[in-house]
Amino acid sequence: MAVSPRLELRQSQSLVMTPQLMQSIRLLQMTHAELERFIDSEIEKNPLVEREEVDTAGEAPAPESENRPIDGFTLPDGFGPSAVEMADTLDSSLENIFPDEPGREEVVAPDLAAQWKSAAGSGHAASDGDGFDIAALAPARLSLGDHVGEQIAFAFTDPGERRLAAELAGHLDENGYLRTDAGEIASMLGLPAASLEAVLETLQQFDPPGIFARSLSECLAIQLRRKDRFDPAMEALIANLELLARRDFAALRRLCGVGEADLVDMLGEIRALDPKPGAAFAIEPSEAIVPDVTVRPARDGTWDIELNAAALPRVLVDQSYYATVARKASAPEKEFLSECLQSANWLVRSLDQRARTILKVATEIVRRQDGFLANGITHMRPLNLRMVADAIGMHESTVSRVTANKYMMTPRGVFEMRYFFNSGVGSANADEAHSSEAVRHEIRRLIEGEDARAVLSDDDIVELLGKRGIAIARRTVAKYREAMNIPSSVQRRREKRAFAAAS
Repeated sequence: MAVSPRLELRQSQSLVMTPQLMQSIRLLQMTHAELERFIDSEIEKNPLVEREEVDTAGEAPAPESENRPIDGFTLPDGFGPSAVEMADTLDSSLENIFPDEPGREEVVAPDLAAQWKSAAGSGHAASDGDGFDIAALAPARLSLGDHVGEQIAFAFTDPGERRLAAELAGHLDENGYLRTDAGEIASMLGLPAASLEAVLETLQQFDPPGIFARSLSECLAIQLRRKDRFDPAMEALIANLELLARRDFAALRRLCGVGEADLVDMLGEIRALDPKPGAAFAIEPSEAIVPDVTVRPARDGTWDIELNAAALPRVLVDQSYYATVARKASAPEKEFLSECLQSANWLVRSLDQRARTILKVATEIVRRQDGFLANGITHMRPLNLRMVADAIGMHESTVSRVTANKYMMTPRGVFEMRYFFNSGVGSANADEAHSSEAVRHEIRRLIEGEDARAVLSDDDIVELLGKRGIAIARRTVAKYREAMNIPSSVQRRREKRAFAAAS
């Protein structure tokens, strides 16, 4: 058989991951706060992108002539790309973003794009020059370092001690603990050990109580001394925290030399202390959860599923500005404006498709978890990404991006969309599998209702769940119990007996 080179012509299709296509995919998994920041950056870079202004009554004004849709706007000859030119420039079209979604022309909700682009509640009021941001008047949050620095300035007069105190304050962690060798710092500054102990003793009197401790036991001891409750019995309890973690109350009573009632009182005092005194000064910005979807019961017994207008940005393309500038623009400027128009149009279409996709996924989740919304956690059903993806004709990766960091407001509270996805536990009656979240709820309820004289072991829980039609292994019960931070039956028995004897 002879081997010789030859030329062949083959036709194939492939999806080109252009920057615009990657941008549209990233938009799917962005949170509300991330999406707002992204749009702000696009507005800074693209002069044709602007937000739709909202009046003081919360209603978006009707768009004027300069912001009317592209199809109803006529540009001068030679300006603005056609649909074909735009697709050639981007190397792809919007339909390629969701290759697994058939029939993109299918309408998910009546005139959805018009609804969410003009609805009220964006939270971005127009800058008319008359108002002001009241948040700007709030004082800056005090950090732990600033709070300690103010106390150092008044507590020390000696320059060397003040320098050592400032150096030790610089080694505090976010919980207020001193996580370094204080002796090395004193040696580096040329100060004697006596000065170190004196400075550290003064620092440990600072607010909040427990700061500058080098261990958990020292932190608790500092707070107890402040309350004048650090007696020999409490000192023995603090020195044996590992026994407290194991709930070995018999050994603790013997070491502390107290009865059961006194030990229970001591444990109550320990629980009232703050093991992380510096955590209250954490300055990480907290972002409020804005639900992306709202679910309400309808009059006909079904559910009304709507996109939250406050979580949907309103972006417009300023075509009037494009037409005005393009008339007098040079060739490089025309090219720049053409790219900006393409990018702006792509952004608007991507946001619209993002909203439609979120609504479609949320609708399927509500359809499958109708029992949970109506009757509670015990009626939650097993659900995974593939089940939703197959039902709505999308790929699992698209569903995963849509449900990441998206929240749904329901009559039972606000839940992350991924909360509704959970594995299944077998049924003893060969019926439909039980949700793992519902099984966890049953385990927690059984343990909370157990008697101190008859604490349930993992085997007992397996037997009780089996009577309710839930087939589960003992190791699975132990895994769920540990995930919920519930101690073992031995530890619970010790704790319940101690508190029962004290009462």
